[in-house]
Amino acid sequence: MNQISDLDLITEFKEGNDKAFNHLVLRYQEKIYWVVRRLLSDHDEADDVVQDVFVKVYHSLHSFKGDSSFYTWLYRIAINLSLNELRRKKTRKTFSFDDAVMQHESHDALPLEQMERKEQTRLIKEAIEKLPERQKKVFLLRYYEELPYEEIAKILKTSVGGLKANYFHAVKKIGEYVRNEMR
Repeated sequence: MNQISDLDLITEFKEGNDKAFNHLVLRYQEKIYWVVRRLLSDHDEADDVVQDVFVKVYHSLHSFKGDSSFYTWLYRIAINLSLNELRRKKTRKTFSFDDAVMQHESHDALPLEQMERKEQTRLIKEAIEKLPERQKKVFLLRYYEELPYEEIAKILKTSVGGLKANYFHAVKKIGEYVRNEMR
């Protein structure tokens, strides 16, 4: 069975078929959850923001022009609402590096190695929290979401060159922070 394209589903929705919107939600709900979760580390907050994202998309989809892909547009909304939530809460927590590292750790690792990895993970998390907001967004989208610079440029409405510079500076700052703290 061929999968219906996003644009076809959007057209159907604009013609009054609410089931088409449900298909879009099912297609992107998990991806958007993990985007939001990396910015908001708390599951319940992330769930709330994801719900807000799809409510906003539902009400705004009639004005979607297709200048970018639907996913880029959806992603931009998710990032913006997540950042609004961070500002509202005055929280600067990000993706739980502890969880990510623990998933990749071997069960055979020595306790000392596990402690060192945990410490490095904690330091990386701290370093990311200290990044300026623009560098943090670029780093998370490029490193964890593995998005190409062109896609990030559409999401953040900026130039590819500026993004590359932001990513370079973010990586440099994270490395310096971890090296300084490990001394």
